[in-house]
Amino acid sequence: MSVKVKICGITSPADGNVAAGAGADMIGLMFYDKSPRHVSIAVAKEISQAVPPYLMKVGVFVNADEDLVMRAIGECGLSLLQFHGDETPEFCTQFGLMCLKAFRIRSAESLDALADYHTDAYLLDAYSAEARGGTGEKFNWDLAIDAQKTFGKPIFLAGGLTPENVADAVRQIRPFAVDVSSGVESAPGKKDAAKVRAFITAAKSVA
Repeated sequence: MSVKVKICGITSPADGNVAAGAGADMIGLMFYDKSPRHVSIAVAKEISQAVPPYLMKVGVFVNADEDLVMRAIGECGLSLLQFHGDETPEFCTQFGLMCLKAFRIRSAESLDALADYHTDAYLLDAYSAEARGGTGEKFNWDLAIDAQKTFGKPIFLAGGLTPENVADAVRQIRPFAVDVSSGVESAPGKKDAAKVRAFITAAKSVA
C-alpha cells in the first residue's frame, strides 16, 4: 500500500481541488489564527463543499477551545482532527472523531510524551521556536523509525518535506502518511500546482 499524502494549509477551493486532482488523500484546514494559512470556518466549509467527497478533511487546531472544534466538525465535514498545541490527552479524544496529536521533535527525549496520548495516530514535526509547524525544517528521521517501533501507531511524517526528498523519506521510514505545507507553496498559504503534483507523484512512487 502506498503512503498516504496530506497537503496541509489549504486556503482556497482551487488549491483543494489541485491537491485532489494530483492524488492527495487528505487536505489540512488550519483553524489557528496566528498561522499564515489560517482559514475561517466559513472558508473551510466552502473548501470542504468544493472538493471531492472521498478527500479526507483534516482540521488542524492549536490550543483551540472546545466550541471552535465542535463548530468546525459540524460545519466543515471534518474526517480527522489534528491537535498541534499543548492539548491534554483527554481533550484530544473527547470529540468522537479520529484524531492525531502532533509533536515537535528535538531529540529522542521528545518521544517520551507520545506514551500519554491514546490518539489514533501521531504526527512528528520538526521543532521550531518560531512556529508550530509549516516551517520547512527537518528533524532526525531516525527518531520517527524509533517512534513506530516503540508505539506501533500510524505515523504522519512532517517537517522539511519537499518533492525532492519525500521519496527518500518514505523509503527510509515507511510512515503511514507524509504531511507537507510550505514545501509545495509559492507563498505562505498559496500552493504551487506543479510542486503539489511532483510531491504526490514522488511520495507514491515508492513501492
